[in-house]
Amino acid sequence: MRLTLLLLFASCLHVLAARPNFVFIIADDLGWADVAFHGGNAPTPHLDRLAKEGVELTQHYVAPVCSPTRTGLMTGRCWSRFNVTTPQNNRALRWDTVTLPKALKSVGYDTAITGKWHLGSKSEWGPNHFGFDHSYGSLAGGVGPWDHRYKEGPFSETWHRNEKLLTETGHVTDLITQEACAWLAHRKDEPFFLYVPFTAVHLPVKEPQEWLAQVPAGITGDLPRHYAACVMHLDDAVGKIIATLEKTGQRENTLLIFTSDNGGSNAENNGQTYPADDYPAGPLPGNNKPLRNEKGSVYEGGTRVPCILNWPGKLKAGKHDAPVQIIDWMPTFCALAGSTPKQDLKWDGVNLWPQLAEGVKPPVRSIYTVAPGFKSRSFRVGDFKLVLHTKNNAEKTELYDIARDPNETKNLAVELPAKVAELQAALTVYAKADKDAVAND
Repeated sequence: MRLTLLLLFASCLHVLAARPNFVFIIADDLGWADVAFHGGNAPTPHLDRLAKEGVELTQHYVAPVCSPTRTGLMTGRCWSRFNVTTPQNNRALRWDTVTLPKALKSVGYDTAITGKWHLGSKSEWGPNHFGFDHSYGSLAGGVGPWDHRYKEGPFSETWHRNEKLLTETGHVTDLITQEACAWLAHRKDEPFFLYVPFTAVHLPVKEPQEWLAQVPAGITGDLPRHYAACVMHLDDAVGKIIATLEKTGQRENTLLIFTSDNGGSNAENNGQTYPADDYPAGPLPGNNKPLRNEKGSVYEGGTRVPCILNWPGKLKAGKHDAPVQIIDWMPTFCALAGSTPKQDLKWDGVNLWPQLAEGVKPPVRSIYTVAPGFKSRSFRVGDFKLVLHTKNNAEKTELYDIARDPNETKNLAVELPAKVAELQAALTVYAKADKDAVAND
């Protein structure tokens, strides 16, 4: 009996020791082709290496805009369940929401966020209230890179550490990176979850001279050069985080993920009400080619983004071509961490680990996307993607075969009415849970 108990205890210790650390890095408005490994014109050597040595998810889907994507990551559910469809400053989540950091904390993980929260822009709605031991960065959305201010208005002063507002000097990318690396350097025996939501390459873009000087000469124009420098600066930040993991001996037991919150943007760099800071003028050159459209859209260019997984010795290098979504990471991390929900969390996401690491054939699954204000929705099952646009109580219907036509050039709705009807019926059922968890408590 005693031997059995000792063996059981040893087995439990082994499971605890084997639990991975998680580092989840998310860029802001980084387009499909803004990275060099997708043909981008700005060098991204650290990301290129991660992609070469890790697993690239070639069909990783997010929301068309930022707060919804972050809602999906934090909950494992579609953002429409919370009625979060636009960038928002009001509290996004109910107080009793079991978030990803809460779930990981329940099994002994240290948790931290360094960067952009944007799921509640007041201190009393901040990350520490939703499972993070440590928080730093912007409570609101993207900020001016040097003054760290959000748009003019009640949420403009947003830079904080553990929900206490503060004033600092330095470029936003450097500050977020420094905080992430400092937190990593102080980890000891407990497993950890570090969430690093950068503000790069969100407007307004304005880069240090040291990075502008490194931009390839072939990139011309003031704003395009600042944008390229911003991409390169972001890549270097990822490299610094990796270097810290290596220096502290944590790299071999850390699953690192890099992605973007939505497609690239072509919005005017000076087109929003950020406090003036001599920002270069012009439209952002966010590059989603050859995918259709950009940030804000349910087409592929708005929702299909670069994504890399890297875990030395645990994941074989290669590409994973099955559709996956931002909502899948909470079920995946919880499975790897041994965090079993005590109640039904109504996850829309699935545990990806069997297909990513164990060779299990990916199941046919649904990818549901809601655009700002429910004005557009898409519903993909297998190769076919239904797109619905609503305007003045009228609905426009489109159908695309993503396997054969990933750039959505040919609308098949008229040719395949039975497939349209099939997907519409399935969408109606899937969407019944929308707005079932609105933060009105």
